[in-house]
Amino acid sequence: MKKIIITAVVVIAALAGIMYVLKKNKKENESQTAVVGQKNAAVAVRVAEVDFKDVNNQYITNGTFMPKQEVKLSAEVAGRVARVLVDEGAYVKVGQTLAIIESDKQNVDVNNAQAVYNNAKNEVARFESAFATGGVTKQQLDQVKLQLENAKNNLRSSQIKASDVNVKASFAGIVNKRSIEPGSYVSPGNELFEIVNVSSLKLKVNVDEKNIGYIKLGQSIKVQSAVLANQTFQGRVTFIAPKADGSLNFPVELEINNNATNDLKAGMYGTAYFGDEQSANALVVPRNAFVGSVSSNQVFVVKDGKAVLTKVTSGRIFGDNIEIISGIEKGTQVITTGQINLLDGTAVEIIK
Repeated sequence: MKKIIITAVVVIAALAGIMYVLKKNKKENESQTAVVGQKNAAVAVRVAEVDFKDVNNQYITNGTFMPKQEVKLSAEVAGRVARVLVDEGAYVKVGQTLAIIESDKQNVDVNNAQAVYNNAKNEVARFESAFATGGVTKQQLDQVKLQLENAKNNLRSSQIKASDVNVKASFAGIVNKRSIEPGSYVSPGNELFEIVNVSSLKLKVNVDEKNIGYIKLGQSIKVQSAVLANQTFQGRVTFIAPKADGSLNFPVELEINNNATNDLKAGMYGTAYFGDEQSANALVVPRNAFVGSVSSNQVFVVKDGKAVLTKVTSGRIFGDNIEIISGIEKGTQVITTGQINLLDGTAVEIIK
């Protein structure tokens, strides 16, 4: 009995020791976890200091050159192509005949309309003679004169349709594409030629809301193409969209006169330079400091080891730098990376 009691006491003491050790370890683990938690609560970020910089006043944007005039000529009558008078790449003048289509139906219609017209003329002559002698009334004479007028109009209409067999250029330009060959049969609406005029071109670019106010209709703009690096062209602003697109950009259209050898081609990439090349001293922050996009006008600044969401007023865009008009001052640290993990008041740790 005494032996059992001693054993029980030993077991209880052992259990008490184990409980003490476990409790002590738990407190130590909780303490270490709290320290780690405090360290991990700070989000690692990179910052940039708001400062004045010399920046280029020019706003540069890109677009694609397009022909000022472009048309796809289609057949207006059905028939077989008798002759094709131009090849792809040929320069054509206004009114120049490009192809001739054989159309027997149109010729028959003209002959029939001509016969009706001739008969109506004879009828009018006969009725006028009869009216002079009292053989017909004034009403009968007026009726045959009306028939003559209708016959004349039908003849003219037939002649116009017959002339449609001659496919002509509507403006001066270059044959960019030819879709027919002699002997081909065409129907009304079939595409025959594509004519483009590149003596002057259009360049469509997008200008952001910060710079659109500096652009005016008729303004002269320097334009270049990377393909023609040693040449500079002058563009004229011909259109400024009254409404921005979904990205808060305004479509702007320039018209550029090509050089004598038409070196600029439709489809080339073009660059427009708005404003002069003079530099300005402006308070700027990096573009990537803005939360979401520049139009949000919000940045995170570091204050007392925390990220503070701050409202600013942004100005002009200078490449990767954005002008700050108000909201923060020189020397302020703005967060440039890590914003996705931040809320207003989040503790931060600045990394290099």
